[in-house]
Amino acid sequence: MLPSDLSEGKLRSEIETTGSLTVQAELRDPAGKLIGRHEAQIDGKGAIELDVPQPQLWNAEQPRLYELVLTAGQEVLRFRVGFKKVEITGGIFRINGRAVKLKGVNRHDSHPELGQTIPVNHMITDLKLMKRHNINTIRTSHYPNDPKFLDLCDEYGFYIIDEADLECHGVTRTGELEAGVFHKLSNNPDWKEAFVERAVRMVERDKNHASVIIWSMGNESGYGANHIAMAEWTKARDASRPVHYEGADPRYYSDSDTSCLDMDSRMYPSVKEIERYALDENSSKPLFLCEYSHAMGNGPGDLQDYWNVIYRYPKLMGGCVWEWCDHGIAAETPDGQRYYAYGGDFGDQPNDGNFCIDGLVFPDRRPHTGLLELKQVIAPVLIEAEDAVQGRFRVLNRYDFSSLSHLAVSWKLEREGEVLQQGRSGPLAAAPGETEILSLPYDLTLAQEGSGPLTLTCSVRQQLDTPWAEEGYEIAFYQFELPGAKAALAQEQRQSEEYATFMTADEQDGLLTVRGFDFEHVFDLKKGMPKQVSKHGVPLLASQARFNIWRAPMDNDMHIRKEWEAAGLDHAAMKVYGSHWEQKPDASVEIIVDFSLASYTFEPFVRGSAVWTVGVTGEIQLKVHAEARENLPFLPRFGLELTMPKGTEEIEYYGYGPHESYIDKRASVRKGKYLLSVDDMFENYVMPQETGSRYGTDWAIASTIQGMGLKFTAAQPFSFQALHYTAEDLTAAQHTYELKRRPETIVTLDYQMSGAGSGSCGPQLAEPYRFAEKSFDFELTIQPVFKEEE
Repeated sequence: MLPSDLSEGKLRSEIETTGSLTVQAELRDPAGKLIGRHEAQIDGKGAIELDVPQPQLWNAEQPRLYELVLTAGQEVLRFRVGFKKVEITGGIFRINGRAVKLKGVNRHDSHPELGQTIPVNHMITDLKLMKRHNINTIRTSHYPNDPKFLDLCDEYGFYIIDEADLECHGVTRTGELEAGVFHKLSNNPDWKEAFVERAVRMVERDKNHASVIIWSMGNESGYGANHIAMAEWTKARDASRPVHYEGADPRYYSDSDTSCLDMDSRMYPSVKEIERYALDENSSKPLFLCEYSHAMGNGPGDLQDYWNVIYRYPKLMGGCVWEWCDHGIAAETPDGQRYYAYGGDFGDQPNDGNFCIDGLVFPDRRPHTGLLELKQVIAPVLIEAEDAVQGRFRVLNRYDFSSLSHLAVSWKLEREGEVLQQGRSGPLAAAPGETEILSLPYDLTLAQEGSGPLTLTCSVRQQLDTPWAEEGYEIAFYQFELPGAKAALAQEQRQSEEYATFMTADEQDGLLTVRGFDFEHVFDLKKGMPKQVSKHGVPLLASQARFNIWRAPMDNDMHIRKEWEAAGLDHAAMKVYGSHWEQKPDASVEIIVDFSLASYTFEPFVRGSAVWTVGVTGEIQLKVHAEARENLPFLPRFGLELTMPKGTEEIEYYGYGPHESYIDKRASVRKGKYLLSVDDMFENYVMPQETGSRYGTDWAIASTIQGMGLKFTAAQPFSFQALHYTAEDLTAAQHTYELKRRPETIVTLDYQMSGAGSGSCGPQLAEPYRFAEKSFDFELTIQPVFKEEE
């Protein structure tokens, strides 16, 4: 127990005995110092109270635990207890008097080989991973966890929403929500005792855990008199913690009396919905997102938008991403290929298919890129430029209780991956919620040799070891573009004149062959596409290029996918209405193609013109102007797909990495120069889907290890991917073992691709991230290269 000023604590131990016993209570502080000892004679029931002046308070950042030992004869009981105060005042959720944001995940007990039987070392693995990724809250979806897990949460420092083992949303199958069927059991007095018992068992067992900050009255079980009885019993038994239950959301046509609940709760609202709630003066309770940003497959893609709003409004408590891990079961095909099985793979009926494969980590706890995204978005430190040219930055401490004294900033100034200057700051110092100015001693005058923009990367790192991460571990990073010297104009005129003398163009049987000093390119005029590109006699295409608007649907595309397929987008093919070519006075060759993309029995989706220009050094410049048909859903993508020969295994690019990124899923990637294998570009999701795109790329090279390949640049930053699978391969496969790795490398260069979102169980993809342009222009340059000549 703590007073409002938190100045003095009182520990009350309520004790039950069989017969009359002498019981001694002894309390020691987190350093082991004796705080108090008291002895009492207890006959059946009694209590011992110990005063704790100036208690060291428990919170998730500083999980200070006292040790309580109760002794009665030969029996000794040991408890680790924490002092904290949880309250809601003025519509704001607070712990120990400070407003706190809950940066959480929903966690089920799940092990790829042991199922729901979770060893302690596996629990520790989960908690360390969460700490390393800036997570501070866990909702025990949807049942109280093993007490050992709560012991660990007390120790490591996590806020727990402890949820009663109550779930009965299956009753919705018996009628419509409007008819009140969802609330059938909660309004049936025959079930009252069973409902209340679930709360009693949870509260009585877990009430002494410091980590438990909120009691949750179950999940998706309607809302009515029985839930009200649960909540009222809980508040009478433990007034120190608020009560949560999402099933009272008005969208479910529930009982309007929610006075027994201390917060409003929502599942999967849109960003706009939670902002409306925050601005609604009639909404007096804080809002908690018990489930949001459904992390199924490639995603979620909307985390940054949610947290921009959550940070903006004190009334928004935060939320728990659904969910922590993929619930896949380790399995093996008869020929020895390992994979993760899911609903229906065991002949089970009914089943939810791969709807249980919806976590931030694989079943074996390898992080998905979605977890890396969450880590950056909820990072406890924010760095913003005040005057980047002068090296001045604002550092905001988003911790609730800790200063930044345990952190320092490592920085480096680069140009296209070349480190020009680097250094390390001293310890940061901002108090919780405060800002400080960080001055970095780089000198831009020393970085003017060379051309192109400069990139400053600030990496916020631990200065000491912690139980979950080593000294130097990166908590967050931030990047800033700084002005560099302007690029000098290339002096290539004389060279171009020399190369022009080698240029020839010859058409035969609908094939146009363009030859130059060290290249030979073949265009199929009937199909409007390059058929072959070669340098030094080495072919660089394994098959004809094509335009592509289809992507292998992500799990988060499961609803829009139906519209895409109904429109025929998954069978798009190119039709050429006409093409012609001419050789220009500068010897370059221009091919103009009038085309459309359509599917059988459908009107064209896209109608456009493509101008291919072959320059005298072998570069191929593509300019596309296209118009998308009205009354289409937004498109998955538009790009050029090239199939490069076996052996094209090296990918070098300057853009964002090292992992995949999309227009709405890119907080966790950093601008840099990367050298990866094609296999490195692929994230092998449990259920295959769109993967591996790199958003915002300046240039990319796909080559053999000997350096022979193609370099891609564009008039604007573009997205690209390089895989051993086509979009059709990924679309058709339901499990990883069904994918057959192609020896060729499929390179896709996208003008634009729609975002990831979290639409598998959440709002539709936000409009800014939809590729919905009805008229667009795309410029791309393809340059055959041999790296030794670069």
